[in-house]
Amino acid sequence: MAQAYIFLADGFEEIEGLTVVDLFRRVDIAISMVSINKTNMVTGAHQIEIKADRIFEEVDYNDGDILILPGGMPGTNHLMEHEGLDRLLKDFNSKGKLLAAICAAPSVLGQKNILSGKKATCYPGFEEKLIGAQVVKDGVVEDGNVITSKGMGTAIDFSLALIKRLKGEDVAKKLAASIQYNYY
Repeated sequence: MAQAYIFLADGFEEIEGLTVVDLFRRVDIAISMVSINKTNMVTGAHQIEIKADRIFEEVDYNDGDILILPGGMPGTNHLMEHEGLDRLLKDFNSKGKLLAAICAAPSVLGQKNILSGKKATCYPGFEEKLIGAQVVKDGVVEDGNVITSKGMGTAIDFSLALIKRLKGEDVAKKLAASIQYNYY
């Protein structure tokens, strides 16, 4: 079974984070919400408080198949500044493991030189932080081990693209049909 980790910081975009968690759990992909705070409690950009499953320092990520970064402000800035997450993202990338980011969060990957030579997308206005990437305007962009997406309005497409990579197109299409979502 695939193991996913999604990283939450104060100021994360709730829909971008929780849509991934909800849809992954509907198709039995193990996903842990990991707080980069010193506590399990994380407050989203719109003042919705979430209790994360784990705290960053308490997790052994060796079983991980994918790391996911939701956007939102100032959550994206907190993700960018976290030293442990920095090392983890670079380690996963060096091993060719999946990395995914949505909205402003692809800028984290760009500023860590993970997008160099890859196609990527992000929330409008963050393009200059996709250092080394070929910026495209598609809602979801896959290039090698990296999947990026534009923002809250693309959260379901983003989640389904991740599910497709982890469990196959049939699973993604079946889930889309079950939630009455037109996914092609």
